[in-house]
Order: sequence, then C-alpha cells, then structure tokens
Amino acid sequence: MEARELFNRRVPVAEQAFAELVLWEVLAPLSGSKHHYKYRLAFVVEGICVLRYDNEAGKGDHKHVRGKEVKYRFVTVDKLVTDFFEDVRRWRDENSND
Repeated sequence: MEARELFNRRVPVAEQAFAELVLWEVLAPLSGSKHHYKYRLAFVVEGICVLRYDNEAGKGDHKHVRGKEVKYRFVTVDKLVTDFFEDVRRWRDENSND
C-alpha cells in the first residue's frame, strides 16, 4: 500500500522526555479505521513509552495508557494531536515529582 508521509517529528517535552509524532496519508483506510491516515504518536520518558496513540491494522484507532489499550474516536488530525498533547499534559501532571 502506498502512503505519503505528512509529518515525522520528535518534539522535546522535558530534559528526559519527548513526543514522537508520525502520520501518513494512505490510499484506503486501514482495517478497523474509517479515515485515510496511519499514525503513531508516542510520549517517551526516560526511554520508556508511557503513552501511545496508533491505529494498527485490524485494531483500529486506539491509545495505550497505563498498560491498557483503550479505543480512541478519530475525528480529525488536528483533534488527534490536541487530544494526544492533552494526555501528555495530564500524564506529566499526575507523575510530577514537584
């Protein structure tokens, strides 16, 4: 399946944390999804992925939070990125050592 990469970025969040955002536009929806995107958004802290949004073929749109896989309702790319960074903010608030 041909795909066109729309973005592939690593965004520093803190000294030991970063977000990695990868998004492709695909010709046909992946199995389990209804849109024309394949994505992987990950938040990594001290080398460990603590939050991930993706739409692996057959599983559809979902996110991995605290070791659990939770369904995610994809609306738009902008909403996906906004929701992801809101979860990053929430994770940082809940795991702050301050």
